[in-house]
Amino acid sequence: MKTIAIFGSTGSIGKNTVAVIKNAPEKFKVKILVARNDVKTLISQALELDPEFVVIENLEHFLELKTALKNLKNCQILCGAEAILEVAKIHCDLMISAIVGSAGMLPTLNAIRAKTNIALANKESLVCAGNFLNQEAKKHGVSIVPIDSEHNAIFQIFENNNLNLIEEIILTASGGPFFNSDKNFAEITIAEALKHPNWQMGAKISIDSATMMNKGLEMIEAFYLFPIAKKQIKILVHPQSIIHGIVNYGDGSTLAMMSLPDMQVPISHAINYPNRMKINHQKLDLAKLQKLEFFEVDEKKFPAIKICRDALEVEGNAPAILNASNEIAVEKFLNSQITFDKIPQIVLETLNKIPYKKLDSIEDVLLNDKIARDFAKKLTI
Repeated sequence: MKTIAIFGSTGSIGKNTVAVIKNAPEKFKVKILVARNDVKTLISQALELDPEFVVIENLEHFLELKTALKNLKNCQILCGAEAILEVAKIHCDLMISAIVGSAGMLPTLNAIRAKTNIALANKESLVCAGNFLNQEAKKHGVSIVPIDSEHNAIFQIFENNNLNLIEEIILTASGGPFFNSDKNFAEITIAEALKHPNWQMGAKISIDSATMMNKGLEMIEAFYLFPIAKKQIKILVHPQSIIHGIVNYGDGSTLAMMSLPDMQVPISHAINYPNRMKINHQKLDLAKLQKLEFFEVDEKKFPAIKICRDALEVEGNAPAILNASNEIAVEKFLNSQITFDKIPQIVLETLNKIPYKKLDSIEDVLLNDKIARDFAKKLTI
């Protein structure tokens, strides 16, 4: 039986992971559940899964959580950011790293150092500290299997014995809610930006999808996941979200992974790797597909792609600054402090004003993350 730690258990990835585990409860034992605020969902999950550790970050919900779980005799109930970092040090067979944003970086690092394999949905960890996490994973003999549908697709079709023949990998993007929209981006409402056409996701990633910043971050993540050159990573808009990733080989072969847009598909692969499992999921019916379309990204309309590509080219502290300033900009938009079009502007201004530095440690990453957040918070674009 594989022991599982779910960090971010009440978000969309966490909920889908629990749903996948229900398909084969004899194969998995959830040992750790971690959430930030959604105490109701966390309580429900804990009562169902009977874990050994349950952690809520928000101290205000601790009493409610502890009271509701008082009959779980073999379960420790904890709270706070420090508790999250500590339980990440407890060895499990697999950690689902699904905490949103750079907050997931240190728990993922602690899990790697505890020799826990990682199923990664927290792309920001690799965006901010890809070199360091990869070094630690290699040092501790830990595997990192991506959960993001695009990276999981590439992972499934990547042929390591033919690396010299790989010409490019293609990450597909839905285009979000505004790919075919002529609406002035300054007039886009929060509700409109949150309404993704194909996926049900949390607020932050939904806004990132709308600006296409999410695809830019995934481009950076891909560089740290796969042994490829930066110039070999391409993005195509594919509105149907059926083909999730493509690898082009030098012999003329193009390999693609297809499925309906449902996160349970990549999650089931990641938690069972290197094996597969049957899940209760609607299967793709090729005969019913009307069309599969692909388009180049309009980088004038979606400047986030170029901003991310430039940050990846520079490396150093640029990706960490990019990610931190984007998190602040998205937060400002969701709090109605800025208009939608200002999100990439805040990111670009922060990148332009904070000097380039080489990063030599995780502490350097955290410092630059803080500097970027403080700068972005003060910007009045």
